[in-house]
Amino acid sequence: MPEESETAGRTRSRRDPAGRRRVIVEAAAELITEVGTDGLTHRLVAARAGVPLGSTTQYFATLADLREAAMQHLADEIDEGLAVVREAMRDMSTAPAALASAFHDYLRDVRLVQADSALTWASVHDPQLRSLSLRWFDELVAILSAHIGPARATAVAVFADGATWHAALHEEPLDLDVLTGALTALFTEPR
Repeated sequence: MPEESETAGRTRSRRDPAGRRRVIVEAAAELITEVGTDGLTHRLVAARAGVPLGSTTQYFATLADLREAAMQHLADEIDEGLAVVREAMRDMSTAPAALASAFHDYLRDVRLVQADSALTWASVHDPQLRSLSLRWFDELVAILSAHIGPARATAVAVFADGATWHAALHEEPLDLDVLTGALTALFTEPR
C-alpha cells in the first residue's frame, strides 16, 4: 500500500515519480515568487515540497535545471490566464463584462494574487524574472490591441496591474461592478 504524504495542500504517493516531480516544481515556483531565483535552494524546495532533500537532486541534477522547470511552470500559469483573456475577447459586445468576471475570479484567489505580486516585486530585482513578469502585461496588451488599439489596451493592462496590487494590499478584490465599469470605460474611450 503506497504511503501518502500531504504538504501545503499537495497530495502525492511515495511511488509516484511524476507526482513527486510536480510537487517539487510547484514548490520551487512558489519559492521563486517569494525569494527570487537567486534565493532558491534545493533545501528550501525540499522543505516546501515535503520531500527528502535527495529527491530534489534526483529529479533535477542542478539548481539551474530546477529553476528552469519552475520558471516554465510559472510561464504555463501565465499562459492559462491569457487563454481566458482570448476567450473573453471573442464577442466584443460582452468582452468588458466577460473580462471583468474572469479578472474578478482571479483576484478572489488570494494565493494567486500573492504569488503574482511576489513575482512582480522579485522581478524588480531579478532580471531573470523580469521577462516572465512582463510576459502577462505584454501579451495582454497584444491581445487587446487587436480589438481596442494599443493605447486603450495599455490602459487596461495598467489598470489590471493596479487592481492586482489593490487586491494584494486590501486582501480582497475590487467589486465586480467596479471592475466591469472601469473596463467598459477603458474599452469604449475614444481613440
